[in-house]
Amino acid sequence: MRALMSVYDKTGIVEFAQALHNLGIEIISTGQTQRVLREAGIPALPVSEVTGFPEILDGRVKTLHPAIHAGLLARRDVPAHMAELAAHNLQPIDLVVVNLYPFAATIARPDVTMAEAQEQIDIGGVALLRAAAKNFPAVLVLVDPADYAGVIDGLRAGDVPLSERQRLAAKAFAHTAEYDATIAAYLRTEPLPDVLPLAWRKYQPLRYGENPHQAAALYGNFGAFFHQLHGKELSYNNILDTAAAQELIEEFPAADAAAVAIIKHTNPCGVAIAADLRRAWEAAFATDREAPFGGIIAVNRPVDIAFAEAVDEIFSEIIIAPDFAPEALALLRRKKNRRLLQSVRPITGADRWQLRSVPGGVLVQEPDHAPLAAEEWRVVTKRAPTDAEAAALRFAWRVVKHVKSNAIVYAAHDRTLGIGAGQMSRVDSSRLAVWKAQQAGIDLRGSVVASDALFPFADGVEAAIAAGATAIIQPGGSVRDEEVIAAADAAGAAMVFTGRRHFRH
Repeated sequence: MRALMSVYDKTGIVEFAQALHNLGIEIISTGQTQRVLREAGIPALPVSEVTGFPEILDGRVKTLHPAIHAGLLARRDVPAHMAELAAHNLQPIDLVVVNLYPFAATIARPDVTMAEAQEQIDIGGVALLRAAAKNFPAVLVLVDPADYAGVIDGLRAGDVPLSERQRLAAKAFAHTAEYDATIAAYLRTEPLPDVLPLAWRKYQPLRYGENPHQAAALYGNFGAFFHQLHGKELSYNNILDTAAAQELIEEFPAADAAAVAIIKHTNPCGVAIAADLRRAWEAAFATDREAPFGGIIAVNRPVDIAFAEAVDEIFSEIIIAPDFAPEALALLRRKKNRRLLQSVRPITGADRWQLRSVPGGVLVQEPDHAPLAAEEWRVVTKRAPTDAEAAALRFAWRVVKHVKSNAIVYAAHDRTLGIGAGQMSRVDSSRLAVWKAQQAGIDLRGSVVASDALFPFADGVEAAIAAGATAIIQPGGSVRDEEVIAAADAAGAAMVFTGRRHFRH
């Protein structure tokens, strides 16, 4: 048997090569890998002795040669193939151990140049893996050091079963697919390419999906954004809620004010800002004192003991914060079923696309992360909002884009007062928001209301004004805008059009 080794990640390679050598398997190698093996006392034939051609172009061309690829691709069960090898004095290669240049790690550096990225695009390694994986009944292919021990056990027992060879080949093709997708995504210039280059590595298996009968797993680099400090593993639903909560809390910069957002089933049930987290929590919780039980709490400042003592009084699934004071962390860790997550990087702007599966494919869109400054607000009523109303409108508009459509949010300048989410009509969402406010004992007189999309009829505006709202913010664009504006004018309310809708399905 012959093995070809050319690896960037040299984890376990010496031990694996030594085991192969002890089994009488000849080793061919390249560059740094060959030096590492020889320094360990393991014989390793240079590729140039097999090809009769030196490595050239600063190592860009090493294994791209018929002497290598014929040895990989020849079918052992086809006599003509084996005769051709013999006629050209070539030998089969029965095992390939390759992993690729670190392209993903290279482009993750903030200062990387295009020239540096190009140099980390592996060519020969990918060709070796594809050739070996294509001929997997005869050629073992390894990309992961975790598979070394199992292959050695198989070879010592006589052979590696065909089913395992096929598994390793599939893993090799997945490895090259991930590699190519990463390169294609980095080099792309169009926002929505004709072919969507995507590949994710499994981050962790999940116990189940939305329901216990659904299998699920998490892929990608979720751990780059959140570090779990306490509690059992996150569930599928926990992860969705975590993303929704963090996306909302990032609407409120910590430098401006302390902010608290309470999420349930990806919908906000209370949001507030204040001078400190304790007061922001009290205001957010006051919006709805029932829904937060078992919910997700996100904050934009480090958790202190005063906030920790307040939230410890109710059961919450997850608390997300940029940091936790030691005494606050110690207190919150006392409840074993509570998860504590540290938000280590902003998620806003981290993803170029939002994806949603549909039968036979995926829907792809850019994230809805446009700042308020990008919108052109226009007062359309006779009366403009007062300064206090304008502040409340800005607050409500930040929140409403994170509420499932149809979305209605009643608010003051620093807190939500009533939230209506996901109803079939906008009037029903408004009624729900009013009812929730009444249940919480909140007086909506003097409030403002935000609608994520246009009011198609005047009845929605009339219902908001009847509930106590004095100013309204909405995208506008209805064929009945004049009727809607007239309803606001008749009540002396102010109305602002943003020109931008924020549906969230």
